[in-house]
Amino acid sequence: MANYLSYIPLGGMGEVTKNLHVYEYDNQILIVDCGLGFANETMIGVDLLLPDSSYLVKAVQQGKKIVGMVITHGHEDHFGALPFILPQLPEFPIYATSFTTAMANAKLSDFQLKPVIKKIEFGQPVEIGPFSCTFIRVTHSVPDTAHIFIKTPVGNFYHGSDFKFDFTPWDGQKADFQAIAKAGMEGVRALMSESLGADRPGHTPSEMTLTEHFRQAIRECHGKFIVTTYSSNVSRLNQVLAVADEMNKYVCFVGRSLMKVKDLARQQGILRLRKEREIRPDQVKKYPEKDVVLFVAGSQGQEDSALMRMVNGLHRDITIGQQDMVVISADPIPGNETSVNSLINELSRMKINVQLNIDDHFHVSGHGSQNDHLLLLSLLRPKQVVPISGDFRHMSAYKELAMGFGYEDHDVLLLSGGQEVTFSQEQARFGQKITLRQVYVDEISGEEVEQYALHDRKRISQEGIVAIIAQIDSEDGSLVEKPEVVARGLSAKEAQDIDKSVSEAISKSFSTQKNIRDWGYIRKQIREIAERRIFQEFKRRPLVFPVVIEV
Repeated sequence: MANYLSYIPLGGMGEVTKNLHVYEYDNQILIVDCGLGFANETMIGVDLLLPDSSYLVKAVQQGKKIVGMVITHGHEDHFGALPFILPQLPEFPIYATSFTTAMANAKLSDFQLKPVIKKIEFGQPVEIGPFSCTFIRVTHSVPDTAHIFIKTPVGNFYHGSDFKFDFTPWDGQKADFQAIAKAGMEGVRALMSESLGADRPGHTPSEMTLTEHFRQAIRECHGKFIVTTYSSNVSRLNQVLAVADEMNKYVCFVGRSLMKVKDLARQQGILRLRKEREIRPDQVKKYPEKDVVLFVAGSQGQEDSALMRMVNGLHRDITIGQQDMVVISADPIPGNETSVNSLINELSRMKINVQLNIDDHFHVSGHGSQNDHLLLLSLLRPKQVVPISGDFRHMSAYKELAMGFGYEDHDVLLLSGGQEVTFSQEQARFGQKITLRQVYVDEISGEEVEQYALHDRKRISQEGIVAIIAQIDSEDGSLVEKPEVVARGLSAKEAQDIDKSVSEAISKSFSTQKNIRDWGYIRKQIREIAERRIFQEFKRRPLVFPVVIEV
């Protein structure tokens, strides 16, 4: 029997997302979280980023056993990779708390996979091979968030994923300080603690501080009150719902992700929504604008979101007018800063009253600040600490904070992804360094982008390629002149006919729309128009490559 435990971060180390952590003892593996990452605007053709699961696949091939997985909370960067990773591995039990279970099982069902997540209660130990795991309630920006207290033959490990200590949470579900303190009294060999807010002084403010600001904003709004936030932030939804109900407003949820969470939260009994006050998107026009509060998906400026479709005048039911107020009740997820700024700029160009999160009036972080981290350290008193779930600057800030608390340099371990640490009862040592590859995937197909590149090459060889060069007016988003269509890999006659047909289709479509300046959306629209017309008329599927020139 082994006298040490291996800890290997396969994701979530030196980065905020893609959280996947491995605890291994005597050839038996416990996985904590299985999250994805999000592509930024530089990753052309990429939708999602995944943690590299190659180590787990090889471990199984070598005779090691994955005995189970625990999921800390219901954010995509902690459970969203399940549909991509689980099919690569043998079956094993997976545990999560109530709302996390609902979110993760719904995700699996979306991908036509069996909903296999098992619900576990807070404080109820679950035996998973040589590991005994207890879920401890903490506060975060999604209900039922947990830390995991892991007992092993080598010692106790505390996996402190995303958290803050909110003493007055909106839902009344406070962190279980008694359970945290009890874990500390039993002894903690190592604390794996999130580090995202370790460079921020003080305590993270409470959710309760936002209520009066929402009340004042709704009172001052002369048109529709539109709030956009993270879809999973049920407490924030409940806050605004309570104020809307108090002021006899009708409420409407717009966007697939928000409506999905609304339904799940309703089933769980944690959404405070009066059915008689809810209206559908197609009913909004029937009510006085000042009587309507809209919850709209798109806080990160996603080009296909409901909010961006409203901004571009393309939503079939709802438009945004100058009497409306838009409250962005969220911070940009790392990597989304450009798209969020573009959203704000476009709303400002439309002379819309945009309320941003200035002085924590409309959003407070779900991540702890320095005093939150110090409180957790003081309750647990771990022998050693490993900062996780942050960029390297956050991890470095956490190390500096912990050393100021009394820890020695060698007791705060800064790791890179794939770096193994072996823990015995007495000491910790660096082990093997596993090379982790970047895994980029297309969300719809689930294929890696490397495979997509091969698919595109095959498609070009069989169907050809069509490039479309369109000059777009930077002021109003209109088409300056007929687009130029260049076809290769097709006969001269086909190329000529496609040029004429596609140019006409694009020109006709753009003649009916104005004031769209979202260049990503315009590129997508041109590609879809061309693909549809070429297939309808010529039964061909060439690779279509739109080039938009701003003039």
